[in-house]
Amino acid sequence: MNLAYIPSPSHGVLYLGPIPLRGYAFCIIIGVFIAVWFGNKRWIARGGQSGTVADIAVWAVPFGLVGGRLYHVITDYELYFSEGRDWVDAFKVWEGGLGIWGAIALGALGAWIGARRRGVPMPAYADAVAPGIALAQAMGRWGNWFNQELYGRETHVPWALHITSSEGGRVPGYYHPTFLYESLWCVGVALLVIWADRRFTLGHGRAFALYVAAYCVGRGWIEYLRVDDAHHILGVRLNVWTALIVFLLAVVYMVVSAKKRPGRETVVEPAAVASGGAADGVSEGAPDSAAEGTQAVASGADGAEDAEDAGEPVKDEAESAKKS
Repeated sequence: MNLAYIPSPSHGVLYLGPIPLRGYAFCIIIGVFIAVWFGNKRWIARGGQSGTVADIAVWAVPFGLVGGRLYHVITDYELYFSEGRDWVDAFKVWEGGLGIWGAIALGALGAWIGARRRGVPMPAYADAVAPGIALAQAMGRWGNWFNQELYGRETHVPWALHITSSEGGRVPGYYHPTFLYESLWCVGVALLVIWADRRFTLGHGRAFALYVAAYCVGRGWIEYLRVDDAHHILGVRLNVWTALIVFLLAVVYMVVSAKKRPGRETVVEPAAVASGGAADGVSEGAPDSAAEGTQAVASGADGAEDAEDAGEPVKDEAESAKKS
């Protein structure tokens, strides 16, 4: 028996009267709020308008949830469509099972739709929300703790996770808390992206690509610790192969993008620039026009005085000639 360990919650659902409050869903909701809030701060700092991140998230979040569930159901189809299983369980998202790969892929599609409707460049938006997405993942992983799932190999380290449930083939005992490892890794990824973005002025989607690449590195080694059932290809877990392929794609994108489009976007939201320019024109243009009008009146007055002065000698000469 371990003297020190991380206890598991006795149940992952609290009831507020007839309303169930599920820890897994609660963690995801908090994660979404973190991503939108932090993404909005970064978007404003880059010259965008407040509220744009939330407007696009209205498209990205539902697409991401559907994509995450689809990836999980497709890669673990035997849990829902094999003999003795109920296919209706595939729709029970609250019981766990969201694949980050599908969530990011389909969530990006939803964000692209929202960005086009808003008239903002998708790469700039992705760069702004990248650290927030990593923090959202860090929060979301605690939902696995509530469900007592996705733990690693048996261990006796002081931070071992104590699994008490025997449902779904679980064996009570002490295991590596891979949910905690991934949560901490995601926090580190967020800090890395924030630092690199400031240090190297990342733009055109490279901050988002860095987030993807860094997450894949951590997911690769954490995946090796997990003991839950998974499909294998050449003796390697499917998610490890996915992490490797996505990592390579992200690195290639960073290299190619840096060569073709160095630097960062100067304008991330044309609507914000347009509204700012109109206000500047009203405040700055009026005084200039008034000054120019004043100068014109003054010049006209000076011209009249000069003409009057020039006419006096002519008048005097005419009078002298008449007297003679």
